[in-house]
Amino acid sequence: MKSAVSAELLWLATTCLMTGLLWIPYVINRFRELGPPGWRWYPPPDPPPRAAWADRAQRAHANAVENLVVFAPLVLAVNAAGLGSASTVVACQVYFVARAAHYAVGIGGLPIIPRTMSFLAGLGSQLTLAGVLLRAL
Repeated sequence: MKSAVSAELLWLATTCLMTGLLWIPYVINRFRELGPPGWRWYPPPDPPPRAAWADRAQRAHANAVENLVVFAPLVLAVNAAGLGSASTVVACQVYFVARAAHYAVGIGGLPIIPRTMSFLAGLGSQLTLAGVLLRAL
């Protein structure tokens, strides 16, 4: 029996879930450094410095959110237009793995080359999806 949800939408949902959870490590670190938050809605204006890995995690999470804003509409448009194919599924899978790798490499503070390569793999996935849509015009 064929699933009602396309593989592209499944990978989009998985990517959204992963992106939505990437804040957890650096927030746990903040609790460890500052203790649980008080009754105030906002943190103190000048909190002590975070661990370097937590700062990198926060920036990698922000980058994942920024790129999800491009990826998600492309996947939704491919799905809405009925243009799903093996190449669009692979593009979505590669995007997920590339974003997970970008986060891991970023948190680990590895040199810029692996981080850039994982970013470019995700960009290539976005370009693949955009190309499918543009060819259909």
